[in-house]
Amino acid sequence: MSRQFTLRSGALHAEITERGAALRVLRDGGRDLVASWPADGPIPCYSGTLLAPWPNRVGGARYTFAGREHRLRVNEEDRGNALHGLVAEAAWEAVEQRSAEGDPDSVRLAHTITPVSGYPFTLALQVLHTLTPEGLTTTLTAENTGGEAAPYGCGPHPWLLAGGDVEEYELHLPAGRVLLVDGSLLPRSLEDVSATPYDFRTSRVVGATPVDHAFTELAPDGDGLVRARVRGPEGGTEIRWEEAAMPWVQVCTGTGLGHSGLAVEPMTCPPDAFNSGTDLIVLQPGEKAEHSWTISPC
Repeated sequence: MSRQFTLRSGALHAEITERGAALRVLRDGGRDLVASWPADGPIPCYSGTLLAPWPNRVGGARYTFAGREHRLRVNEEDRGNALHGLVAEAAWEAVEQRSAEGDPDSVRLAHTITPVSGYPFTLALQVLHTLTPEGLTTTLTAENTGGEAAPYGCGPHPWLLAGGDVEEYELHLPAGRVLLVDGSLLPRSLEDVSATPYDFRTSRVVGATPVDHAFTELAPDGDGLVRARVRGPEGGTEIRWEEAAMPWVQVCTGTGLGHSGLAVEPMTCPPDAFNSGTDLIVLQPGEKAEHSWTISPC
């Protein structure tokens, strides 16, 4: 079984695993803020994992970069796509843990993406999970340690909990546009949310309409952070991030998956960015990219 690391701050309690460097547990007192899973069990529906070097999907598991076509392993069999990157189930190594009076509890883990079929690039990844009274902040850093430019995108995959059925959750999502998709969940058109069932700029009940869409045109607060919130019978959970660094967010009700919670996944780029190029990060040799987000009760 992968090693587990416990972080504490007041009533907040987090558990991080070397398997995928995933957030396995986050609780406020006795209330779960995210969907958890057993330490020795499978990771359900990417719960708490990191998505890199791409979030969401690469359509047809193929793309062209720098004039070369690449074919990735298909891991979304029913749609023929490459889903959620290469590190969600990878073995990460804890390289630093801090738990001292006066300092926040934290753990830093590392993993290197080495060339594989469809992604012939080398990226050194580090993730720092830090728990404070304000919540759990996760910072993911990627450095291109190879000899050529590499396409890159990232994001987390938490399933936020608020108690009860997700259809009863109230969602506040300050997003002005939604990416409508085809039957393979690949981009079809970018639309104003006001003309769709996906307008959550004013907090409202999620309801029975399935949601598995990417949103953009995010409206940050005065501090530059976007705040998405869910509320339900047991309270509220918030995830916040810097809009300038992560201008997209995927929201998924998990309809038909039998999983708890509402997935709210800040992303650096939209689905299929390896093909569209939209907001795709290109890391030159020696360059780094760093992205952070925080989950907290609200």
